[in-house]
Amino acid sequence: MFYKDWESIYKKIAKDFNFRLENEKKAVDVFDKLLYKKQLFPLEKLEEIINDKEVVIFGAGPSLNDSINLNIKKIKNLVKISADGATSALLKKNIFPDIIVTDLDGNVSDQIKANSDGSILIIHAHGDNISEIKKYLPKLKKGIIGSTQINPLSYKNINNFGGFTDGDRAVFLASHFNAKKIFLIGFDFEGRIGKYSNIENKDLNLKLRKLNWCKYLIEFLIDKKKNIYFL
Repeated sequence: MFYKDWESIYKKIAKDFNFRLENEKKAVDVFDKLLYKKQLFPLEKLEEIINDKEVVIFGAGPSLNDSINLNIKKIKNLVKISADGATSALLKKNIFPDIIVTDLDGNVSDQIKANSDGSILIIHAHGDNISEIKKYLPKLKKGIIGSTQINPLSYKNINNFGGFTDGDRAVFLASHFNAKKIFLIGFDFEGRIGKYSNIENKDLNLKLRKLNWCKYLIEFLIDKKKNIYFL
């Protein structure tokens, strides 16, 4: 999805959460400048990894561990994309994520380790994670792509593939680069929060509201693309 198609959806999200555009822009301004110093992963190579491939995306819901165990053979040879905290669950099972979609509020040390072993990190800048970006970006050496939820066109190093939460952004990413099939593991929308969602010291009601948007956005893509399946 390109920004011209995403903009109307984002405006509804921004209104719902009272996001201030100036805060979003400030975060992206900082991030874009910091990325000039990094070795960015080429979008052409990212497209090669995803295009016409079968992809599995790992969310951080409570069913994650059981669903991995149940589908371990099926997912073995698929392109693997983890959403933020789900990365920690994968590493515990010695499963290597090809791509990690994150706003750096999960167990970032695990994401840094995965990046050092070759995982591509798609790092998202938004209005309240500037401190995390400044803290962790220097620890990442290569294989980085920057993302935002606002208009990316005035930035050299920032992209917008669509999506809001880490989970649905991962799905939008796979859809944007034309994955053949997209399988979802650990995506739960019954109001329960998984341990890999790092809910400690966070607003549970806010988390649940974001989960509702995640559900809406994934259902939007399912209706649009017809190639997304829950495992």
